[in-house]
Amino acid sequence: MKGVFKKLTSAQIITDGFALAIIVGTLLLLLPFATTSGKCAGFLTALFTSTSALCVTGLVVQNTATFWSPFGQVVILLLIQIGGLGVVSMATLFMLLARKRIGLLERSTLQETISAPKLSGVVKLTGFVIIITLAFEFLGFLMLLPVFCKDFGPIGIWYSLFHSISAFCNAGFDIISPNYSSLTAYSANPLLNITIVLLIVIGGIGFSTLNDFRVHKLRFGRFSLQSKVVLLTSFLLILIPMLYFFLFEYRNMPIDERILASLFQSVTTRTAGFNTMDLTKLSDTGVALMIFLMLVGGSPGSTAGGMKTTTLVILILASTSVFRRKRDITCFKRRIPEKTVRNAVAILILYLALFFVGGAVISGVEGIPLMTCLFETASAVGTVGLTLGITPSLGVASKLILIILMYLGRVGAMTMVFVTVTSKKDNGGHFPEEKITIG
Repeated sequence: MKGVFKKLTSAQIITDGFALAIIVGTLLLLLPFATTSGKCAGFLTALFTSTSALCVTGLVVQNTATFWSPFGQVVILLLIQIGGLGVVSMATLFMLLARKRIGLLERSTLQETISAPKLSGVVKLTGFVIIITLAFEFLGFLMLLPVFCKDFGPIGIWYSLFHSISAFCNAGFDIISPNYSSLTAYSANPLLNITIVLLIVIGGIGFSTLNDFRVHKLRFGRFSLQSKVVLLTSFLLILIPMLYFFLFEYRNMPIDERILASLFQSVTTRTAGFNTMDLTKLSDTGVALMIFLMLVGGSPGSTAGGMKTTTLVILILASTSVFRRKRDITCFKRRIPEKTVRNAVAILILYLALFFVGGAVISGVEGIPLMTCLFETASAVGTVGLTLGITPSLGVASKLILIILMYLGRVGAMTMVFVTVTSKKDNGGHFPEEKITIG
C-alpha cells in the first residue's frame, strides 16, 4: 500500500481522497438510524447528500431538517467540515496529532490543497488553516446562540454550531426550515445576517490571504499579489451585485431589510448557498447575475468553489492587455506569467462546458426551461447550493449529473484533467509558425 501511495500524484491523492470520503459518508447515511423514519434513505439520496456535504455545496434532495435524524445531521456536519478544510488537511491534522512524519509527497499535496504559494512552511500554514477555521467557527457559534436559543430553546445550541460551520465552510446546509426555505424567516434579523455574511466572506477569501493578515496585519502594501487581487475583487463582487439587488430586485422592502437582503444575496451567491429571500421571484436579469456570481465563486485555497476570483481577474487583465496592445500582462506592478493566463482560459472553458452541457442535458431530459436548469448546474459546479426549487423533483439521470458537477467543482476541473489526461514530456521543439485570423 505504501508503494502504491508513493506512485500517486498530488492530484490523484486529492481526487481519490474526496471520492473515498464521499463513499464513507454515503455508507453512514445509508444506516437506518440516519433518518427520522428509521428506514434506509436509499442509495441515490445518501450519495447525493454525502457529495453535496463533502463538496460544501448545499443542494439537497431531502429536507435536512426533517428527513435526517440527529445522527444523520452529525454525519452531514462532519462531511461539511472535512470538505471545507480539505480531505488532505484533515489527514494532516491527524498525522500531526499522532506525531507522524510528513514527507515531501504529503507536503506537495498539501500545497495544492490549500493553494500555498510555496512548499516551504506548508505544514505550518496547514496548522494555521485548521486553527483559524475552528476559531472563526467558534466565534460564529457564539454570535448565533442568542438568535437560535431565543427561538428554539436548548436545541438552539446545536443549530448555532451547525449553521456556523456550514456558513464558514460555504456549504449552505440548514436544519431549521421544514419547507426548503433556508434562512428566509430571518431576513430582517441583523445579528444573524451579519454573522453569516462575515463567516462566508472570511471562509471564502482564502487561507493564504488570512495568513497575510496574520503576518502583515493591515499593511496592504506588503501583501502578496494574490491577496491584493483577492481582496479587491471580492470587495467589488460584493458591492456591485449588492447595489443591483438594492436598486432593482428588493424595491418594495423597508430600507433596513432591503440593505440586509441585498448584502446577504450578494455574498451568499458566490458559493455559500443560504438565502434569505425567495429566489423564484427574481427577475431574469437577477437570475443571470446570480449564475455569473456562482460560476466565479470564491478565492483559491478557501472553503469556496467556483472558477475563483483570481481566474476572473487574469482573464480581464489578459483582455485589457490586448485592447491596449501591451505585450505583458501586469497587475500591481507585477508581470503575470503566460502559463497562468493559459490555465485561466482552460478553467473558464472547462467550467462553461460543464455548466452549459449539464444544464442542456437536464433541460432536455426533464422538460424544464433551460435557464432554470443552468441555474441548477451553475450552483452545482460552483458548489453553491442555491436552487430555484427543482432539485428534489429531478430524475435519477439529472441527479447523477449534479453529483458529478459537485464533485468536479470541489476538487477542481483542472485537477481532474491532470489526473485523467497524460501527455508526453515537452521535448522543447517547435513546429513551424503560421498565423490564423481571429475575431
